[in-house]
Amino acid sequence: MTTKWQSDADYLLLIEDLMETVDVQRLESFVHHKVTNRLAHSLSVSYRSYRWAKRLNLDTRAIARAGLLHDLFFYEGCDKHEVGGKGHNYEHPRIALANALKITELSDKEQDIIVKHMFGTTLAAPKYAESFIVSLIDKQCSIMEVTGGLKDLLVNKYHTATSFFSRRLAYSAANYNNQNQSYMDIDE
Repeated sequence: MTTKWQSDADYLLLIEDLMETVDVQRLESFVHHKVTNRLAHSLSVSYRSYRWAKRLNLDTRAIARAGLLHDLFFYEGCDKHEVGGKGHNYEHPRIALANALKITELSDKEQDIIVKHMFGTTLAAPKYAESFIVSLIDKQCSIMEVTGGLKDLLVNKYHTATSFFSRRLAYSAANYNNQNQSYMDIDE
């Protein structure tokens, strides 16, 4: 997850009122993609999308704010089977939009960004370029989070395994030396 957003004054001005809300802060308590929390993921999607919007001369305000709110739902991923009849990929953007509308006014573009961010896993095509960017960046961030978490897991397992074998080898060597010492004492 990028932390560059914390020092980008222009970006912070766009989202500071949202960041102060209890609902947005609550996102930090929800595990997201098994390796991060939902607030960190949302900030990453928001900031990366914002940077693309700046490069492409698009609506930076809409993309930053809607990117932050795109996953504003309050249930754990393991409970997603309990949400709505059409499944998590369809339902959670609509839940996020309803929650976002409770804390701020949203333009049609911001609403489209939130509802269409699952394009590709749903059939609802983005109406705006900003919606398409958030949808793509959401997938990129998700892949980076999952693969980064997988890498950390593998590295930790590797270090745990090598540490285990190193300790076993050291123990065996020490035991071997002690046994050899005692054999040598017997011979003398």
